[in-house]
Amino acid sequence: MRVILHVDLDAFFPSVEVREHPDLKGKPVIVGADPKEGTGRGVVSSASYEARKVGIRSAMPISRAWKLCPEGVYLRPHFNLYIEASNSIMKILRSHADKFEQAGIDEAYLDISNQVNDFDEAAEFAKKLMEEVLDKERLTCSVGVAPNKMLAKIGSDYEKPYGLTVIREEDAEKFLAPLNVRKIPGIGPKTEERLQDLNIETVGDLAAADPQLLVRLFGSWGTKLHEYAHGIDRREVIEGYETKSIGRELTFEKDVDDAGKILETLDDLAEEIHTELIDNGFRFKTITVKVRYQDFDTYTRAKSLSFLTNDVYILRNNARRLIDAFLRGNKKIRLVGLRVSTLEKCNR
Repeated sequence: MRVILHVDLDAFFPSVEVREHPDLKGKPVIVGADPKEGTGRGVVSSASYEARKVGIRSAMPISRAWKLCPEGVYLRPHFNLYIEASNSIMKILRSHADKFEQAGIDEAYLDISNQVNDFDEAAEFAKKLMEEVLDKERLTCSVGVAPNKMLAKIGSDYEKPYGLTVIREEDAEKFLAPLNVRKIPGIGPKTEERLQDLNIETVGDLAAADPQLLVRLFGSWGTKLHEYAHGIDRREVIEGYETKSIGRELTFEKDVDDAGKILETLDDLAEEIHTELIDNGFRFKTITVKVRYQDFDTYTRAKSLSFLTNDVYILRNNARRLIDAFLRGNKKIRLVGLRVSTLEKCNR
């Protein structure tokens, strides 16, 4: 018997902000770009549940969020705070797992198969884990308990915030059947649209579909989709968490052609990335700059160094060289981004 937990921190960025500033409790908190009273550029990074009640969602244009909730509290991200909170919580979770896999800054899988005898015990285990995180870190999480990773992830999202959902193997197909296909991890808008063309809207519809048709349409992903729809997922919880890249982007309030302002912004992004590199003990080899012009044409340029480094001056100077070619035209720039990759852990 396999017992997997998926732990998902609730509205993580806003929740950390509220923890640090208790006067924000109960208010709609939106973390992301500056809304500039409805004229701001950029998007929402995350929103509290109070903000979600009025329709605000991650990746929504910040100007749209302002129109929905002008009375909201709008904050720029404080990544140092979020990384520190995440590291503390992951340490707690890791200490309770047979196998542990961090899946992001705010989520993780725990294999606890050797610590419980059945799913009733697993539910009690999960409750105590939730209580420990709340007691020690003053943040809430939701947990899915299931025989595999896919079901556990769906379970953790089923009742939020501070929810616990147990999906037993014998109940999996019945539980999944009425859910929208988007609840299956990995199904995005494009896949959903192609499935809708086949009159497949629920997971039950997907389970009943001809598997050969799914393979013809989606290749090997079609086989995986059919298995997921029947509650089957053979993936193991993999020890460790590999951060593949660290990046930042900024959308300007107005399209700009001022090279000085663009380079200053790039330097700021480099400083933010450098802080995260140091906090997490990473060095990098590859630097990538990204530019989106006023007409939404988007381009990137990258350079791989011959050595690993976490030197902010090397990052900043190479980023400036990479972006230089994008500053020579006559088009204004809407967005600038910077990313480092080919990461390795180092001694701090």
